Amino acid sequence: MNITTATTSVAADPHLPEQRTEPSAGPMVEHAARYAEERHWDVFPGTWLEISKGVPRCSCGAADCPAPGAHPVQEDWATQATGSATVVRRMWSDRPNASVLLPTGRTFDIVEVPETTGCLALARMERMEVRLGPVIGTPDGRMLFFVLPGGAAKIPDLVRKLGWSPNGLGLTALGEGDWVPAPPTRMGTRGPVLWVRQPTAANRWLPDAEEIISPLAYACGRDAAAARGN
Repeated sequence: MNITTATTSVAADPHLPEQRTEPSAGPMVEHAARYAEERHWDVFPGTWLEISKGVPRCSCGAADCPAPGAHPVQEDWATQATGSATVVRRMWSDRPNASVLLPTGRTFDIVEVPETTGCLALARMERMEVRLGPVIGTPDGRMLFFVLPGGAAKIPDLVRKLGWSPNGLGLTALGEGDWVPAPPTRMGTRGPVLWVRQPTAANRWLPDAEEIISPLAYACGRDAAAARGN
């Protein structure tokens, strides 16, 4: 569910300690299998980057690919997604460099915001001791917060109840039928997807969307108002 699409790359909040964590090096299949085994997340392989005449290009072959190296290979990707580490290893056996993609709407939904907004909200939530799940940072300046499945459908009403218009916050909700890239997937030449908050035993139980939407909407609304003022 796309509330609005803000894709501007922005720098991290200088007041928030840098906590991005790049997964340790290793075959992509090991990362995919670990997500399935340790988190019980469904995963599926995506495209990958290939070097052609010294230039990295998406394995899909499209010169104008909008998400080089980080999108589904086939239209039926949802049926390929699996939580079995055995199946994962078989799927990656003939495409070892495939990116790792996670379907949303199953074991989690995603609330996505611009990176500067996410940093502000994250610092605020930590001060408030709000329970958080894993958080992903993308090289194109977005921050992805994991919430319980079903959260994406609630977001528009929750935002309205807080007094904001869902169409003007730069906030995106991803649920059933969507997907996100998982670390250490690389997004073209921009670099890898990283963990801002790693999956740990402490955040295995995800928050509901209601628990984090207030600080996220506040931060988005503040930044939107500042942008309009300029």
